[in-house]
Amino acid sequence: MLTRTTTTNANKTNSNKANSSDTNSAKDGDHKSKNSTSGDTAPPAKPWRPAGAIEPNPIHLGDEAVKAIVPELDEHLAAIFVLFHQYQKHHWLVEGPQFRDIHLFLEEGYTKLHKHADDIAERMTAIGGIPTSSPSKMAKLAYVEHEPEGIYRIRDMLERDRAAEGEIARRLRETIKLCTEHGDFGTETLLKKILLKVEDRAHHLDHFLGEDSLGLQLE
Repeated sequence: MLTRTTTTNANKTNSNKANSSDTNSAKDGDHKSKNSTSGDTAPPAKPWRPAGAIEPNPIHLGDEAVKAIVPELDEHLAAIFVLFHQYQKHHWLVEGPQFRDIHLFLEEGYTKLHKHADDIAERMTAIGGIPTSSPSKMAKLAYVEHEPEGIYRIRDMLERDRAAEGEIARRLRETIKLCTEHGDFGTETLLKKILLKVEDRAHHLDHFLGEDSLGLQLE
């Protein structure tokens, strides 16, 4: 009788230890799983085609033309996106007696800039290029700079926009000439259409900044 009791108690003790061990193991597993889920990130996948690669195009535009034109289109794409964000900032912050006119002008401006960027990126893919899409890479690639953070006088903000539009217009003309030289008349036509819009916005900004506006002349 004593032997059975001792054996039974021993079995219960071993069973409790086993259950405790299983419970602790389960808790440890859950803890590791939670840590793994919250702390780990998926490793970056290797791109199928690396940035800067040139693919064959279905429109029979030669490799020499593509390699010359795609990098310039990518720079235009980056510059236009920088100006897009600057227009948005100014749209949010504009104030003063001509608030509504300028507010709506800037909204129309950044909407058109976004369309320009999309058209350029689509054209890049059509001729075999890969558009840059990372905001940080675009900021480095762009030939215009976004103004520093903070609120500036409306004249200062619009002068920056006018200067950026002027620089984009100048650079577009250079690329249009390049497209003509290489027989890429499709890209040439697209950029000419964008150029007219850029020049029109620069012209309107110049009028907003006329001597008889946006300031008090105290004598």
